[in-house]
Amino acid sequence: MLTELIIGCGYLGRKVAKARQQLGVAATGVVRSESSVKALQSQGINALRSDLDREVMPDLQAEGVDVFYFAPPPGEGVLDTRVRNLVESFAQHGQPRRVAYLSTTGVYGDCKGEWVDENRPANPVVDRAKRRWDAEQVLRRWRETSGRELVILRVAGIYGPGKLPLDRLRKELPLIREAEAPFTNCIHADDLVQVCIAAMARGVDGGIYNVSDGNPGTMTDYFNRIADQAGLPRPPQIPMSEGEGKLSVGMMSYMAESRRLDNRKMLDELGVELKYPDLDSGLDACFE
Repeated sequence: MLTELIIGCGYLGRKVAKARQQLGVAATGVVRSESSVKALQSQGINALRSDLDREVMPDLQAEGVDVFYFAPPPGEGVLDTRVRNLVESFAQHGQPRRVAYLSTTGVYGDCKGEWVDENRPANPVVDRAKRRWDAEQVLRRWRETSGRELVILRVAGIYGPGKLPLDRLRKELPLIREAEAPFTNCIHADDLVQVCIAAMARGVDGGIYNVSDGNPGTMTDYFNRIADQAGLPRPPQIPMSEGEGKLSVGMMSYMAESRRLDNRKMLDELGVELKYPDLDSGLDACFE
């Protein structure tokens, strides 16, 4: 009998599944391809194949279970059709007890470097953030109509072993110079795992939590520190005025937004004690 589903069981999902196993809970990872099913099973993780791009998923029986939703939205547009399909599937094949949804701090948009807590109104600018904001609203409506529970995690940039921009550093691609670089926020993957589990167990129904280590820096400083730890050259720096054409569209969109995340609600309400409360300690663990 299913008790927990991890929808979108990739890098983070596998870590959560392993952590749940250590607590005696057999979570089932939901993935799209047969090869992903076999990859999970080879790691001792229960697996189920289901396609979120189908309007209804009869193979996804969720009645009464806890759902971690880690799947990305579609790659274009401003709507998350996958979350919309999921909610329709719940209505036809069983409502879960609670959903913990992994959103992004990008829903806040550009905050001009100000400190941001969960009371800040959403103001997504780029399409990828608008898709996440759409998903949040769809799930809030689902919560109201179904009477089931929802917790939203607005997550900063995730880093950890196997999730560092080493290829970009090896290519010696440029970054915006330090003096102009916007504030950015991050969270170590292992700390995100414990936040997800705490949110499912103790998060306030309907609650929103900023998930970060609480020590923002700049994107340029982030890359520099990783380069130093990895023994690679620091990336060349260019002025913001030269960014167009020299940086990818995606990188430029990140450089256009600046905010510092207040994580006190996460720490206080979820009772989480971060293993890596700053980038120095987190990177040390990545390179041990």
